[in-house]
Amino acid sequence: MSLQRRSVVIDGHRTSVSIEPEFWTALGDVAKTRGKSVNALIAEIDRARDGNLSSAIRVFVLNALRA
Repeated sequence: MSLQRRSVVIDGHRTSVSIEPEFWTALGDVAKTRGKSVNALIAEIDRARDGNLSSAIRVFVLNALRA
């Protein structure tokens, strides 16, 4: 399974995040359900994380889909 790299803006700073395409799709679905942009949701995940942003996104998506 390959990673997909995307540029995102977090608090005015541009960075890139690499996660699997399935996680990008699920993250987009969660963002839409919550009425937020993917960038806004990633910024929230970034503020709450301990460690790697890509891993934090994966854990967030997993937890969101379990709820």
